Amino acid sequence: MLPETETDPLFDENRQHAEPKGARIPMRYLVPNVITVLAICAGLTGIRLAFENRFELAVSMVLLAAFLDGVDGRIARMMKGSSKFGAQMDSLADIVNFGVAPALVLYAYMLDQARSFGWIAALLYCIACCLRLARFNVMLDVVGKPLWQNNFFTGVPAPAGAMLVMLPVYLGFLGLVPTRTFAFIAAAYTVGVALLMISRLPVYSGKAAGTKLRSDWVMPTFLFIVVYVAFLMSYTWETLTLTTVAFFLTLPFSYKAWKRFEAADAAAVPTEEEATEASS
Repeated sequence: MLPETETDPLFDENRQHAEPKGARIPMRYLVPNVITVLAICAGLTGIRLAFENRFELAVSMVLLAAFLDGVDGRIARMMKGSSKFGAQMDSLADIVNFGVAPALVLYAYMLDQARSFGWIAALLYCIACCLRLARFNVMLDVVGKPLWQNNFFTGVPAPAGAMLVMLPVYLGFLGLVPTRTFAFIAAAYTVGVALLMISRLPVYSGKAAGTKLRSDWVMPTFLFIVVYVAFLMSYTWETLTLTTVAFFLTLPFSYKAWKRFEAADAAAVPTEEEATEASS
């Protein structure tokens, strides 16, 4: 995201006074926004496929939208093509791809059997996703917080929430019949995921692990990625189910890591008595 004092390279209202009409814009500013638009198209196509009862393709399109939405920002930073317009459009795309699309696909597949309770659960998930994204955007401007807090999200992030909320669909593809009872359980589960998204639970983001990698971990990391992708392509729904369960299992470890950093910070800050003694 660009600083407030910097003009937007795509849509600067003052450009017409400084540059002639039709000034050329570098392609590096357009490519990330094209990817964002493709992500929105994939998410909306997933909704259409769901209402056509082509659920496996619908889920695949929602996951594709989540993937594209996750890489557009990284590509923008790699190409030095970040812009205010792109940041705003990416936030709006997140609401569609991580909030509306998963909720409607899940509702069309199963939650409609729970009648009003299922629709309320889908609504709560969408609203929680909007609140989660709004809080994330606001927290980007917070200054003065410890650096270690940048390695944690506050609440389950929207992309992970989209993956988690689709768990009943994965189980349905694995043979679990979507009965009315299962629909009520899925609705309650959807509300639970929504609460996790707007909670204050610290969730490890992995940003620190993604900056540098020890040389002896390079080959195992390559091997793990290859094996995971191979299982994802061969046993898609089993792999996504296990990934969802694994994510839930990591939450207590994220909370413990946050508390450990907090305790280290508290120990490093001198108390009032120690500060008074040091000044006297």
